[in-house]
Amino acid sequence: MADNTPAGSTTDGAIQVGGPQQPIDARVSAPASYDVADFPVPHGREEEWRFTPLERLRGLHDGTAVADGGGVKVEVSAPEGVTVETVGRDDARLGRSGKPVDRVAAQAYSSFEKASVVSVPKDTVLTEPVRISVHGEGGVAFGHQVVELGAFAEAVVVLDHTGDATLAANVEYLIGDGAKLTVVSIQDWDGTAVHAAQHTALVGRDASFKSVIVTFGGDLVRLHPRVVYAAPGGEAELYGLYFTDEGQHQEHRLFVDHDTPHCRSNVAYKGALQGDGAHAVWIGDVLIRAAAEGTDTYELNRNLVLTDGARVDSVPNLEIETGEIVGAGHASATGRFDDEQLFYLMARGIPADEARRLVVRGFFAELVQQIGIPELEERLIAKIEAELEASVA
Repeated sequence: MADNTPAGSTTDGAIQVGGPQQPIDARVSAPASYDVADFPVPHGREEEWRFTPLERLRGLHDGTAVADGGGVKVEVSAPEGVTVETVGRDDARLGRSGKPVDRVAAQAYSSFEKASVVSVPKDTVLTEPVRISVHGEGGVAFGHQVVELGAFAEAVVVLDHTGDATLAANVEYLIGDGAKLTVVSIQDWDGTAVHAAQHTALVGRDASFKSVIVTFGGDLVRLHPRVVYAAPGGEAELYGLYFTDEGQHQEHRLFVDHDTPHCRSNVAYKGALQGDGAHAVWIGDVLIRAAAEGTDTYELNRNLVLTDGARVDSVPNLEIETGEIVGAGHASATGRFDDEQLFYLMARGIPADEARRLVVRGFFAELVQQIGIPELEERLIAKIEAELEASVA
């Protein structure tokens, strides 16, 4: 089919460069698509798959994983005024934020039967969070959730994953003009779970989106948060923390697509690792397109390695196609405990083990505080404490 898009314009995550539609850059092997057949089966040599142990995806990447009806149970608890629906594949709200960008996300989009849609009417300000519980029951499942905020609405959504499952999913956030959405996505799976998901936020004019992703559990977790802007003035804050244990693979691949003028983004992810074979991957891609004048963006990733045998791959990528920006930068750092901090605490009579715990708690504190839900913050701090009992005792 002929491509009539003018040179220099964009279509669904691709750059038009005067010829056929191309992927965003060399890090993406295929253009975004709803059709799984448009993505080749990955072999691990592709840039976007080279860190992922494909054999541990249990067939989510090659089509051999089949939903068995016993995968996950989804329950939604919402304040008054919020509409919660279970809809079929033909609902017009599905897919509005953008297309799947890899084969697993496309497989999830092609395979789910029912989707849950949470809608907050315009001008509604929620005083209690919406809670979406996804509990694994041991099987294979493909999921789809949509959270939609009307203009000038404000809401907090908690997406909580527990239990055991092999799950591929897409989550969409549709944020109306002037609206404010905070999402806390918790991956507190059992140690045998596999979870791969694409989270895509479409941010409206002068709207605000804050994402806090917390990953503790699972054998393999691979999340792909993405942000696109529908109009000028949008803001996105992407925070994350992860604690990677022995044998776990936790991978967070972010992409912020600044294709609209005068938008802002800020990314800050922190991780701690312990034990043999613990592997954390953080990929931070920010693209400032030629039309996105007035962009202000920064991304940061920091990792704290607690024991021998753990591995971190941290890759910040910043691509700028216009010089008319407010600011852009990125930073990545991986290391062990700060000896000066430990010495300072121990010199004041604090035992070494407790000093190390204090350093790690301080390392995560600023991100935990971004959640803004006291009981949830307490739960996550308790989880970090439990992890630390095993790591620095």
